[in-house]
Amino acid sequence: MDRENQFIGQSGAFLDAVERASRAAPMARPVLVIGERGTGKELIAERLHRLSDRWEEPLVTMNCAALPETLIEAELFGHEQGAFTGATRAREGRFEEADRGTLFLDELGTLSMGAQERLLRAVEYGEVTRIGSSRATKVDVRIVAATNEDLPRRAQEGTFRPDLLDRLSFEVITLPPLRVREGDIEVLADYFGRRMAAELRWDEWPGFADAVSSQLENHPWPGNVRELRNVVERAVYRWDSWEQPIGEVVFDPFESPWKPLSTATPAKEAAPAANGATPTITPRLEKVDDLRAAVDDHEKAIVEHALAANRWNQRQTAKALGLSYDQLRHCIKKHGLSDG
Repeated sequence: MDRENQFIGQSGAFLDAVERASRAAPMARPVLVIGERGTGKELIAERLHRLSDRWEEPLVTMNCAALPETLIEAELFGHEQGAFTGATRAREGRFEEADRGTLFLDELGTLSMGAQERLLRAVEYGEVTRIGSSRATKVDVRIVAATNEDLPRRAQEGTFRPDLLDRLSFEVITLPPLRVREGDIEVLADYFGRRMAAELRWDEWPGFADAVSSQLENHPWPGNVRELRNVVERAVYRWDSWEQPIGEVVFDPFESPWKPLSTATPAKEAAPAANGATPTITPRLEKVDDLRAAVDDHEKAIVEHALAANRWNQRQTAKALGLSYDQLRHCIKKHGLSDG
């Protein structure tokens, strides 16, 4: 699982997650990595493996969402010849391939309940049985799993096994989204830009124009670091003059005046914002006899909603509302808000 990506960042939230991965790496215990798409869950899995005593052994990756449900168990546990239609020869599964090493299960939340049950047995007893076989095989595998789903909620709803969740969550590393990594957007954009400029054999790196830097800083980045990399590299390669700072950036590569019109029926209700932005709060417009009080009530509702949406992270909330940290603190004090 060699990657050309590196850990780039200086924000406290990001460095805390990396440090937690470093501390957990020597432990031969399961680790669950939680994070939005594009936050670097694969890199954390690689770090956990490379800093462990298993670094010379295999690091085997399986994307649980990339296979149909009927094949997932055969991929995980292997099969014997003739076990099912198309099984022309015996094949070892990912557990056997990862013996003495690490098995990285990406998109863990997509596993069926049947696959979860067999995975639980493999984790608990350290043995797997190929499909079509009655003989169990002992394996020594360290499990690292990743997901962008709320597994505790899924367990309460009955769509994810609570006992499997307990077994896999010896340590849980939650990666912060890019929009809350203070100062990292500039650092990452410069890194990706310089690397693309070198690939294009530019004589120098001109940097970004102030307007572009501001656009990059204020974008919500629903695709996180992966999206930022694409946006920056696209902006650099489309720029014609390495002597001038990059002056244009396109966030949506599909945007075009000739874009085909969608034939899909619009949803009756808008879905929640994917980028974590605070949804609009519509004020009630019945008779108002005290305008100042009504405005204050609406301001309080907006601030309170934004604080709750950002889990009372005040710096993140201030950024989401376009306020300075001191302005937000003034609003909290003015309206007597508290996280209690």
